[in-house]
Amino acid sequence: MAIGKLVKKPAGSSGPREEIVIARQMHQALVLHFLEGLTQAQIADRLGISHATVNRLIKRGRQLGLVEIKIKSPVEQLVDMEEQLLALGGIDRAVVVPTVSDNPQLSLQATGEAAARLLLDTIKDGDTICITGGKGVSAVVAGLKPTRRYDVEVIPATGCVQGKHYTDVNHVATLMADKLGGRAYQIHAPLFADDADQREMLINMRSVSNVFRLAREATLAVVGIGSIMSDDSSYYDLHPSSATDRAAIERSGASCELLAHLLDAGGAVCDYSLNRSLVSLTLDEFASIPTKIGVASGPNKAGPILSVMRGGHLDTLVTDESTSARILDLAHGVSA
Repeated sequence: MAIGKLVKKPAGSSGPREEIVIARQMHQALVLHFLEGLTQAQIADRLGISHATVNRLIKRGRQLGLVEIKIKSPVEQLVDMEEQLLALGGIDRAVVVPTVSDNPQLSLQATGEAAARLLLDTIKDGDTICITGGKGVSAVVAGLKPTRRYDVEVIPATGCVQGKHYTDVNHVATLMADKLGGRAYQIHAPLFADDADQREMLINMRSVSNVFRLAREATLAVVGIGSIMSDDSSYYDLHPSSATDRAAIERSGASCELLAHLLDAGGAVCDYSLNRSLVSLTLDEFASIPTKIGVASGPNKAGPILSVMRGGHLDTLVTDESTSARILDLAHGVSA
């Protein structure tokens, strides 16, 4: 609060001396009220003036601009980061949570819990939720704490990869549906076909095509965003043999993974063989889903998130503070 100099003679004053007395009383009343937190009645007792006079002094002080009130919020920096992310374009909403630890697992847990709260605030009975597997979506499921049951359906957006709990989209869908009180659909097809012809055959199988039809008609999607070139990339859990083809992946210009599609730095689909054998919604089909929430955190996810944003593939991003700061640095050309 800043209290300035009185520059205008108050109405009803009869001379310089009385003007100084009124100005001093006004200053005292403002300090006692706004800085010390006294009530107007307490101020009247302290200064030996009437309650009505105190009220007039405070009101007049505010009219003269002698009081500036600033509200500091513990989430002010996070809100500022969210606004900066929106300014980059490609998303309509950003949710940034505090980075609780240098431990990436704890940061992902906090990010998943924030995305879970957002999901519960967004869904309604009758909705269909389309999901991928992955660590990010698994963190969302772990963070779900619904207070009631939701009549929803949970649909895989991709084929299935068994071996690890977070890569198995059927497992993740079942857990989400169980927590929400809804129903999960299972997809009985691998994430990668041997080639484009086999992909076409799998996509057109009745049981598989029915799942993808429901996924295309989803009202909401929750997806992870994968890194590619980092050593901890989960893309190689999806297709382990691709690890031997790392040079070809690098030549393709791949920057990130979304629905198992390798994307370049601008968010466009790379010219890479495995992209043509994916048993998954296409990104054009994914784009038709009304609400698309991406969940990711960690130092290696900043570049991939920025690529997905540049491609305009998501409506909402949920991430943590340190990841957000790195995204903004990358967007503005600041090196690590």
